[in-house]
Amino acid sequence: MINSDEIRERMGVRAADGRHVGTVDHMDGTSRIKLTRTDSEDGKHHLIPLDWVDHVDAHVHLSKNADEVRSQWFAVN
Repeated sequence: MINSDEIRERMGVRAADGRHVGTVDHMDGTSRIKLTRTDSEDGKHHLIPLDWVDHVDAHVHLSKNADEVRSQWFAVN
């Protein structure tokens, strides 16, 4: 399991297919990542569960492809 302390603000988030799906705004508690709305197509923040994270290096890498991420994330204002 990924330690949420590894995830930092402004890290890029990449899907399993290598596509950029967002930028970390901050951790929402200990189990969800809140993405910035500035690079979101709908202008909203999105939340993704920490369970989707495959690994963290200079970026947050997810275990789902970009289409899956966008169809399953939670949109918030």
